[in-house]
Amino acid sequence: MIAARPGKSQYSESEAAEALGVTVDEFRRLIRNHIVRGEDDLGHLSQTQFQPADLLLLKFLSAPPA
Repeated sequence: MIAARPGKSQYSESEAAEALGVTVDEFRRLIRNHIVRGEDDLGHLSQTQFQPADLLLLKFLSAPPA
């Protein structure tokens, strides 16, 4: 489960990776595989802010099939 800090409404790339329990490289791989449409979008990733709902979605997408 994602442990959100009280009042935390936006996460940086590194904070999002930490909240998901993955490295920044693994987080970027998740984004590349499930979110971005092209390599150009990845150049803006470190400037992107993520909301708790984004992290929840990525958590579901990264979970192994049941």
